[in-house]
Amino acid sequence: MRRRATDFRRPVRRKVPDALWWALCCAVILLFVYILSKGNKIESRPALSKRTYKHDKIMEGLNITEEMLNSNSVTRQLNDQISLAKAFVVIAKESNNLQFAWELSAQIHNSQRLLSNAATRRVPLTTRETEKAIRDMALLLYQAQQLHYDSATMIMRFKAKIQALEEQMNSVTEKSSKYGQIAAEEVPKSLYCLGVRLTTEWFRNFNLQKKSKDKRQMEMKLKDNNLYHFCVFSDNILATSVVVNSTAMNSKNPNMIVFHLVTDEINYAAMKAWFAVNDFHGVTVEVQKFEDFTWLNASYVPVLKQLQDSEIQSYYFSGNSDEGRTPIKFRNPKYLSMLNHLRFYIPEVFPALKKVVFLDDDVVVQKDLSDLFSIDLNGNVNGAVETCMETFHRYHKYLNYSHPLIHAHFDPDACGWAFGMNVFDLVEWRKKNVTGIYHYWQEKNVDRTLWKLGTLPPGLLTFYGLTQPLDPSWHVLGFGYTNVDPQLIERGAVLHFNGNSKPWLKIGIEKYKPLWEKYVEYSHPLLQQCNFH
Repeated sequence: MRRRATDFRRPVRRKVPDALWWALCCAVILLFVYILSKGNKIESRPALSKRTYKHDKIMEGLNITEEMLNSNSVTRQLNDQISLAKAFVVIAKESNNLQFAWELSAQIHNSQRLLSNAATRRVPLTTRETEKAIRDMALLLYQAQQLHYDSATMIMRFKAKIQALEEQMNSVTEKSSKYGQIAAEEVPKSLYCLGVRLTTEWFRNFNLQKKSKDKRQMEMKLKDNNLYHFCVFSDNILATSVVVNSTAMNSKNPNMIVFHLVTDEINYAAMKAWFAVNDFHGVTVEVQKFEDFTWLNASYVPVLKQLQDSEIQSYYFSGNSDEGRTPIKFRNPKYLSMLNHLRFYIPEVFPALKKVVFLDDDVVVQKDLSDLFSIDLNGNVNGAVETCMETFHRYHKYLNYSHPLIHAHFDPDACGWAFGMNVFDLVEWRKKNVTGIYHYWQEKNVDRTLWKLGTLPPGLLTFYGLTQPLDPSWHVLGFGYTNVDPQLIERGAVLHFNGNSKPWLKIGIEKYKPLWEKYVEYSHPLLQQCNFH
C-alpha cells in the first residue's frame, strides 16, 4: 500500500512545476513579442527620417540637378523649349517678323513664370500644370519651322550675320585707324597760333633779328668737337623746345651743349624767334632750314626724285591707286618729307663735326647725356638701343623677305634697333660711305617692294653690320602707344613718345603727359595768348 501511495503522489508533484513552466514560457513569449514590437517602432523612426531627408534633398535641388537630369522631367522639357524659342526670337527679329517674335517672347515669359513658381514652392512641376504651356510652345515652335526657321536655315542666317558683323568690324577698325592717323597728324590750334605769332614777331622786331645775328659770332663753338653736339630735325616748335629744355635742365654742363636744329622754310622764322627770345640755361642753339642746303636736290637725293614721280604722288597723296588695299599708315606723305630723311645726310649737314647725338622731336631727356660722347662704338657708325626683346622687333618684321635682294643679304632674325636717340660717328660714316648705301637701297625700293613705310626699314638696311648696341636705359620707347614699366621710366635717360599718342595732342596718354609737360613753361606770355594749358 505504501508503494502505491507513493507512486500516486509523484504525478501530483509534477503537475505543479509543469504549470509554472508553461506560465513562464508564455510570459517570455509575450515579453519577446513586446520587445520585438518596440524594436520595430524604434527602427521605423530612422527609416522615416531617411525618407524625409531624401525628400528635403529633392526639394533643395529642385530644377537644378535631379529635375534637369531626368529625361522625363517636364521642367527639362520646358527649359529646352525656352532655349530653342529664344533662338527663334532672334531669327524672327532678323526677318522683321516682329509679331511672331512678340508671341514667342510672351510664351517664353509664361514658361519661365511656371519654372519660377515651382522653384519658389519647392515642389516639382506636374504634367497637368505644364500641359498647356508645353502644348502652346510646341505649336509656336512648329510654326517657326514652317516659316523656315529650321536648324539649317538658322545656321546659314547666323553665318551671314557673323560675316556682316565682321565686315562692319573691319570697316570700323579701318575708320578708327584713319581717324587716329588724322588726329596724330593734326596741328593743334594752339601750336598753329604760336607759329603765327612768332613769325609775326620775327619780322616786326628787328632787335630780335639782330640778337640772332649776334649769335653767329659763336660759329667757332658750333664747330668745336670738344663740345657735346646734338641735332634735331623738326617743324614742331614746342616739341623741339622740350627736347632742348629737358636736355639742358638735366645736364651737368649745359654751357658745353650745342643744339643744331633744322626745320623747313615755313617754320624757320618762328623757330628762330622762339630760340632767340628764350634762354635755355646757357645751351647754344643753331637754327637752319633745309631749303638752304644746295647739295639737297633731286639729282642727289632719291626721295626728292621720287617726289617728282606722278605714280608716287598718286600713291601717297590721292590714296586711290590700289583701291584702299594699303593701310593708311603706309601712305602717309610725311614719309617723303626731307625732315624725316635728313637723318641719312648728317655728315653733309654738319661737315665740321666728328660725332653727334641725333634726337627725335618726340623725346624727353631726363638724365645727363654727356657720357654718350665717350662711348666706344668699336668702329661702328651708329650707336642705338636694340628692340629685339620680342620677335616682332626683328628684321623680318620690317622687310619683305620674299624679295631675293632682302633674302640674300640680311638675317631675318637680326635685332632691330630704334631711331630717336642715336650716337653717330661721322668720321666712320664718311669713311664707309653710309649715305651711298642708303641711296642704293632707296633706288632699289622705288616700287616699294623691299619695305612699305618710314625711315626705320631703310635705316636697318643702311646700318646693317654698322650698329653698336647701347644699354637699354639710354633710350626707353613706347610712351605714345603702350604701357611702360615704371622701373624703366625711372632708369631711362631718353623717353620716347613714339606712336600716335603724342603728348602735345589731345589723344596723348594722360598718365605720361606730365613727363613731357614739366618742361613746358605754360606761364610764358606767348603760350598764354595761344591757350596752351
